[in-house]
Amino acid sequence: MNKLRKGDKVKIMVGKDNGRDGVVERVSIKEGKVFITGMNIAKRHVKATQGMEGGIIEITKPLNIANVALICPNCGKPARIGFSFADHKKGSPQKAVGKVRICKKCKKEIS
Repeated sequence: MNKLRKGDKVKIMVGKDNGRDGVVERVSIKEGKVFITGMNIAKRHVKATQGMEGGIIEITKPLNIANVALICPNCGKPARIGFSFADHKKGSPQKAVGKVRICKKCKKEIS
């Protein structure tokens, strides 16, 4: 289970967008990177080709997962994330027990 998911609100801890909040657009687990909407923008100069117009385009560059902190929806502060096993209900099989994310500051479950 990954600590960050699409749609999570995060705070950027490094770089030119240091201290700004954003929403996770995409997570690349294999590379350990996240794309955040409107953050870490780079400009690329593109040469014109037959099918495409040339000019300066803006692209979103990925950030390392270690360089962002999830903002807890319960306490509203950037926090480290831990995992806990959810309690299973009576009558349900043991396999129904799953891992859930918890905020290490307020100790509450994050959906």
